[in-house]
Amino acid sequence: MIQAGQPTRRQGNREEELSMDEKNTGRHLRLVLGEETAGRRLDQAAAARIAELSRSQIQRLLKQGLLRLNGAAVRASHRVECGDVLELTIPPPQPTELLAEDIPLDIVYEDADIVVVNKPAGMVVHPAPGHPRGTLVNALLGRYPNLAVGGGRRPGIVHRLDRDTSGLLVVARHDAALRDLVAQMKARSVLKLYTVLVKGHLPERSGSIEGPIGRHPRQRKHMAVRPGGRPARTHYRVLQELGPYSLLEARLETGRTHQIRVHLSHHGQPILGDPTYGRQAGAEGLTRQFLHACRLGLALPSSGEYREFEAPLPPDLAEILGRLRRRYGASTSG
Repeated sequence: MIQAGQPTRRQGNREEELSMDEKNTGRHLRLVLGEETAGRRLDQAAAARIAELSRSQIQRLLKQGLLRLNGAAVRASHRVECGDVLELTIPPPQPTELLAEDIPLDIVYEDADIVVVNKPAGMVVHPAPGHPRGTLVNALLGRYPNLAVGGGRRPGIVHRLDRDTSGLLVVARHDAALRDLVAQMKARSVLKLYTVLVKGHLPERSGSIEGPIGRHPRQRKHMAVRPGGRPARTHYRVLQELGPYSLLEARLETGRTHQIRVHLSHHGQPILGDPTYGRQAGAEGLTRQFLHACRLGLALPSSGEYREFEAPLPPDLAEILGRLRRRYGASTSG
């Protein structure tokens, strides 16, 4: 099994979520800083430990008095030590109206509990800063006006795909179905398979890439394999070798942000067309990463029946793959 960076244990590197009331008061965290942040600026150390916050967001929390070190207000430039205690409140997101929009959807399956959607590349899953409209959630609300699941900004959303990743997503239509699907995700009983084209060749015809994933220490919008990240494991199988490229089937055991892209890039086989991990933007004429969620398997919430759903490669990826097969021929994995 490929080991892409193992986490190390350090004393004094603990995190405790004191309380979470995102709707009213936000999240309240208490962190004990470890050796890996000793000597760094407070804003740098806090951003390194809290993946969801950028350094500028940390600085705003300091100015608002929502972040304290060892019980005292300090400057962002303050140098931290091992064992320092960081306490902060992450305010709840500002509410914005969710708009229902008449956007066509490719529905693979639907019943009273769930909807399985084949998401196109270029569609964001839920509204976020810079993407208030045109998302999958906006389209779902246009088709299912009563979709008010979970009471938050992402009604029915159980898992996500990156904007430029196409393929299958399951959406819950009511709270009981949401709880059931979340439980399946936590038990890792949901099958999530992807078709991936990478630059380079894997050392084995099948295997696993394991490495903890966290926020990149300098590029805050990127993820990276790094000590202290969340455990992550990706399984792969080589389907074909096409000249300098390899066509893979990847299976997620965990579901970290950008997991397949980060693991493959870290191991030296970046996804073709990926502009973020591996400098593959525009390779072979691709306008996005060659990554497609091709199969999804789960137990239907009401009956418990296990079902699998499939989505063929979309035309843009199928055209690239066909061209490479004509150019190089195809060596198929046994």
